[in-house]
Formats: sequence, structure tokens, C-alpha cells
Amino acid sequence: MSIRLFFVLFGLVILTSCGHSLTSIPGFDSAAWRRDAYACQNQRARQLPVINAHREVLYGTRTADIDALFGRPDEEELNEQTEKTYFYYVEPGTQCEPRHQRSAANKLTFHFGPTGIVTAVLYEKPLSGK
Repeated sequence: MSIRLFFVLFGLVILTSCGHSLTSIPGFDSAAWRRDAYACQNQRARQLPVINAHREVLYGTRTADIDALFGRPDEEELNEQTEKTYFYYVEPGTQCEPRHQRSAANKLTFHFGPTGIVTAVLYEKPLSGK
């Protein structure tokens, strides 16, 4: 085996081992979250205390696991160097009108680094008493 092939295989092992798997969050109703697209039924806000209680475990989670838990994001931004951000509305707003226009309503955001793992879990507006 050539040394070059060794380093390529080693690099692949390192990249695939980045991040961790997350199949569920205790107390989080993933199906209810996904049913409330754009938070238009105002059901997502009820789950914020559970998300906040387990927020630290979300760091380092892979993109596919966030997709499985939270469903397709309401909005997505692609940034430089293959980084991306998912946005999930947590309160009703103008995004609930026809054509789902971008809204100033509060959003839960997941920022993914170049390796596809969560590097930040933020809210667009600070939470008040949640």
C-alpha cells in the first residue's frame, strides 16, 4: 500500500468519525415538530424548554440527524466553504401567509461547519421566559 493511499484512507476515517449520532432527544416530540411547518400552528414553542434542556447534546450532531429529528428546515442558507445554516420558525408570523415569505418571527437556527456537524444552536431573537 502506498503512503499516499494510506493518508487518503486515514483522512476519510477522520472525516467520517467527526460528529456524533443523535436519534432522539428525551421528551422531544419530533413528529409534532415536523407537522408544524413554519410554526403556523404555534406548536413548536411548547417544545423549546425540552430543546433548551438538551441544547448541549445538539452540538456536534450530524446534518442527517438534525434532518431526521427536526425535518426539512423552513429556510436554509449556504455560506462560504460548504457551511450552511438551517432555520426553523418557532412562532407564527408572515411566513404563514401564502408563498411563505421570510419573516422576522423568532427562529431556531443550526449552523453547520464544513464537515456537516452542528457548530452553533441559536435563536434569532432571545427567548423570554422559555
